[in-house]
Amino acid sequence: MAIPQTTNGVANGAAVSTSVQPAELDASKVVVTLAQELKPIPPATELKFGQVMTDHMMVVSYDPVNGWSTPEIKPYGPLALDPASSCFQYATNVFEGMKAYVGPDGKPRLFRPNKNMDRMAMSAGRVALPPFDTNELLKLIRRLVAIEQRWIPTQKGHSLYIRPTIIGTRSSLGVAASDSAVLYVICSPTGPYFRTGARPINLLAVNETVRAWPGGTGGYKLALNYAPTFKPQQYAAKLGYDQCLWLLGEKITEAGAMNFFVVVQREDGDLDVFTPPLDGTILPGVTRDSILALAAAHPSRMVLPNLPTSLHLHVSERELTMSELSAWAADGRLLEAFGVGTAVVVAAVGRIGYQGKDIVLPTHEGGLGPVGRALYERITEIQDGKFQWEDWSVVCE
Repeated sequence: MAIPQTTNGVANGAAVSTSVQPAELDASKVVVTLAQELKPIPPATELKFGQVMTDHMMVVSYDPVNGWSTPEIKPYGPLALDPASSCFQYATNVFEGMKAYVGPDGKPRLFRPNKNMDRMAMSAGRVALPPFDTNELLKLIRRLVAIEQRWIPTQKGHSLYIRPTIIGTRSSLGVAASDSAVLYVICSPTGPYFRTGARPINLLAVNETVRAWPGGTGGYKLALNYAPTFKPQQYAAKLGYDQCLWLLGEKITEAGAMNFFVVVQREDGDLDVFTPPLDGTILPGVTRDSILALAAAHPSRMVLPNLPTSLHLHVSERELTMSELSAWAADGRLLEAFGVGTAVVVAAVGRIGYQGKDIVLPTHEGGLGPVGRALYERITEIQDGKFQWEDWSVVCE
């Protein structure tokens, strides 16, 4: 039976008719209560991903009678939830990952935040959480980031990580959609995600367990997609690998929590840039979409740093298999592999373990190869507001 496609909990074409509509999310009603005592900010060199939280958070709740409550920006602290809440019992948890940077003008800015808002609405709809206005949520995020500006590191490779989250809070053990929710946003200053320095990460290709499957939830940013990956990740670490390369049979899907790319030499001297297609098993990453657009723009619309204008990058979303990677490596055509995502931006891959053998990638000074390095440099220039491109950098005021 076909299930109607939903966006943020509302079926396409479905009529909504009630005499009294629950209140919509309204950023103009936000109540701001600033912390009386601010936390000390650790040195940037000591920052580890997600371990230090800022002074404030944004919280707003939904119930089926009243709708969305008055949003609050208040001092960071615990949430009070019923133990029977849907988020604990049935994993009705959705989150996003965003980053804030300080531009040359001294103003905080976000990178393509509407993409995150669209994906969050789509993910929330997949687990039937109450709908919310993404434009209003983005206004609240921009307000919170402006308040927390002092927490945004200015060192290269550092940023303020932002975690918008919506959780189901229906307090019942009945197996049903949650008609209540809490939507909150927390922030954490962060440095590089991987502490490997210039060393590329190593991947263990895994197909005994899978991250996602056709018709499942791999294309949505749901908490339930992550926990089952922890045990295989521990196994990979014991074997000396940093992350898992998730397979379906021989087909490559994702690398850890990253989208996966390879650069392959063509016979005409140009380069192919391949990434698996969005077939429902792969998260539609904002960084993934950005990398595809930037690579396709070289050299006709924009020249990537340190790449010659005579070099053309042929970008394609296509199925990738381990047999192909092995064959390209054996022929000397597999030039680069890298993972991309909000947390890592672009991370070089050094070797891939598969069936007891390693596919070893060419080594490059600084870790990333020429294409990966060029894409990393350009996307971080845009994020930092140093290179203007397609209104991707949005100022928080």
